[in-house]
Amino acid sequence: MDRRAAVVLLGTGAVMSAVMGCKGPSGLKWAESSAPRVRVNQVGYLPRGPKSATLVLESPQPVPFELRDEGGRVLFSGTSQPRGLDRASGDRVHLLDFSAHRATGTKLRLRAGDAESFPFDVRPDLYAQLKLDALKYFYHNRSGIDVVRPFVDDDLWARQAGHLSDRAVPCWGRSCDYVLDVSGGWYDAGDYGKYVVNGGISAWTLQALFERSVHVGPGQDPFGDGPLRIPESGNGIPDLLDEARWEVEFLLKMQVPAGQPFAGMAHHKIHDHEWSGLGIEPAPHATNRGLHPPSTAATLNLAAVAAQAARIWKELDPGFSQRCLDAALRAWAAARRHPDKLAPRSDDKGGGAYSDERVEDEFFWAAAELYVTRQDPALLEYLLAHPDGKRFPTRLGEDGDGLTSSMTWQSTAALGWISLAVVPSALPEEVRQRLRDGIVAAGDFYLEVMQQEGYRVPLGLGESGKYPWGSNSFLLNNALVMSLAYDFTKDAKYAAGVAEAMDYLLGRNPLVQSYVSGYGSVPLRHPHHRFWAEGYRSGFPPPPPGAVSGGPNSSLQDPQSRRSGLTRDLPPQKCFVDHIEAWSVNEVAINWNAPLTWVTAFLDEWRGG
Repeated sequence: MDRRAAVVLLGTGAVMSAVMGCKGPSGLKWAESSAPRVRVNQVGYLPRGPKSATLVLESPQPVPFELRDEGGRVLFSGTSQPRGLDRASGDRVHLLDFSAHRATGTKLRLRAGDAESFPFDVRPDLYAQLKLDALKYFYHNRSGIDVVRPFVDDDLWARQAGHLSDRAVPCWGRSCDYVLDVSGGWYDAGDYGKYVVNGGISAWTLQALFERSVHVGPGQDPFGDGPLRIPESGNGIPDLLDEARWEVEFLLKMQVPAGQPFAGMAHHKIHDHEWSGLGIEPAPHATNRGLHPPSTAATLNLAAVAAQAARIWKELDPGFSQRCLDAALRAWAAARRHPDKLAPRSDDKGGGAYSDERVEDEFFWAAAELYVTRQDPALLEYLLAHPDGKRFPTRLGEDGDGLTSSMTWQSTAALGWISLAVVPSALPEEVRQRLRDGIVAAGDFYLEVMQQEGYRVPLGLGESGKYPWGSNSFLLNNALVMSLAYDFTKDAKYAAGVAEAMDYLLGRNPLVQSYVSGYGSVPLRHPHHRFWAEGYRSGFPPPPPGAVSGGPNSSLQDPQSRRSGLTRDLPPQKCFVDHIEAWSVNEVAINWNAPLTWVTAFLDEWRGG
């Protein structure tokens, strides 16, 4: 299917009911028969990679299935593997494994009895375009620059530069007496706010993808200079680094100037005084924006990402590298002086609070990045004694709910582990090996989780039995960890786990919903986003290809999800609706598209072997 056509295609009736979760727009109960009972990756499979699908079937008896081409010719036949009740989806499922089929083909379908899947391809370049679209998401969400042809595929997505007035922003509520130029950067999510703690993990992920590719991957970056088609393309610098730099430059601007109270710290965020409505372009000149007070978490994010950028850019742009290092050192010193200046939970008027009540993990992360960049023995001593350096995390969450994941914007110790394990430094070899072994063990853990899941997703329910806000990003970050386990061992089981995680995102799930815009038979169409507001307000575009939705969220904080018939007692994987006003399940965000970029780039490189 043409990618542009997929953006605007949505079937009605059966498919719409599936997308709406347990209840469709009419309020009628979601019927299992209203969507294909054979759930597949709607984009396809790698010829030499794993190939499996999920069949929803009450019977516990194995059933035969066939893989057929467009003309109906049988290419492969097998027998299902009954798996019983899947708690995350509420479905009784069978596994259909056709990995032995390696021939390429298009518009293939799986059939089991009278149940048939959506069509899909088997081809090696499955993720070649998707990785570009996933990274292009960031250009589409740049602040302070025109988004125009030839850098966008269609005038649909062209818009004028937003928030040029961010060149002189005062402090929120007169919490300081200066103004800062905080122009540029990426809009955080569906709104036009810009947040240091979310920008930090997002920029880190793109820069870490570059370092991973160079040091433990194929030895070169996965994008090159030019294929992304951004304004900086052709400047002799990899597009991946150019895009990450757009955010790093913004992060540097958020630092409190010398001579001011809290000098060297980073302002937590900048956004409007009130929440803006949907279906609006980012305004070139907005006077209702303010800088929120500095926080320790934001300061450590700045220290970590700037230190990482300093080593990456040392040969490419020595001046920028030194500016990053100076900012990182000032931020580290400021955070040590103010270790408990925490952002309040209640600071959510006009923008997300992004509060974080534990910042020891950010201290570990920042120290790790500075150590890799500077090889300071005092930092190594600090890291070896730090509690977050004892075990690579695989369970996160407050009150011990046991959510299976390694990292979020709020939990960043794993980022430090990854940089220490990947990037050459003076780190003792036995310490580096211990770190790599910890990441591999996490990869094993996520593979074990997948074995227990009916839809083979590397995200367990934990003690809470729920899915969190942005659940798709959790599984993407877990796939990122499995990709590193592959890099360190070259064991194909980890890469196979990454591929199966993408199967879930691209339609192998109980709602037969591709959570990525422009891809699959039922692509994401109506994410919560101010500008991508097609169907909500005339003249506004659909999302460009390559944006990933946050996905199912058991808490359903937004009214629209509940108006759509969703309830909090549903199986977690069915707590989703593709609606622009359903912000708790269908928002997009930079820290979600960053691991999508990593995972699709890895799969395009691996291609099954």
